[in-house]
This record gives sequence, C-alpha cells and structure tokens, in this order.
Amino acid sequence: MSFKKLIAWQKAYELTLDIYRTTKKFPKSNGLALRTQIQKAALSIPANIAEGYERQHRKEYLQFLCIARGSLGELETYILLAKDLSYINEKEYDRINDLRSEVGRLLRGLVKSLS
Repeated sequence: MSFKKLIAWQKAYELTLDIYRTTKKFPKSNGLALRTQIQKAALSIPANIAEGYERQHRKEYLQFLCIARGSLGELETYILLAKDLSYINEKEYDRINDLRSEVGRLLRGLVKSLS
C-alpha cells in the first residue's frame, strides 16, 4: 500500500491545494509573509503523513503524524488571521476550516489505530 491511499493524506493534500489556490489572491505587499506561512503549514501536513508512512518503525510514523497535527493547529491560527485581516472571506474561511477539521479527525483516528 502507498501513503497516497490513506484518506488522511488525500484530504490533507486536498486542503493544501485549496490553500495554495486561495492564497494566490493575498495582497502582494503586506500579505506575502502570511501567505508563505499558511502555505508552509498546509504543505507540512501531507508531507509529514507521507514521510512518516515511509519510515521503518511505528514510533517514527506516530511522531510524524504528531508533527502533521501540530501543523494543522498552526494552520488554524493563520487562516483565522487571514479572515480577520480580510484576506479571505467568511465563506472561504468556513470551507478551509471545515476541511482542516476533517483532516484533524482523520489524523486523530490514524494515530489511535497505530497506538
């Protein structure tokens, strides 16, 4: 099996694509730093799921899943900030946050199944 078959990875990848598409419209001058941080946090989620999956030991896999969960929390802060700064609207925020919450539930389930 490949990490690409994991629903948690698929949803995290979908979230990352959504983030990249949404943050394209951030203001060039004062929105660049936040855009970069949001993209890094989002990208870290599926990347850590994949890297952990490819590790040889369950303990390492769990560690990378925990890192992915940390990035999910970081992303929550950034998207809230983007909404409050009016870089994204309420509808975009809700869509992204709903997907972020779904990825969180999937990650918790994956961690639980491996523990």
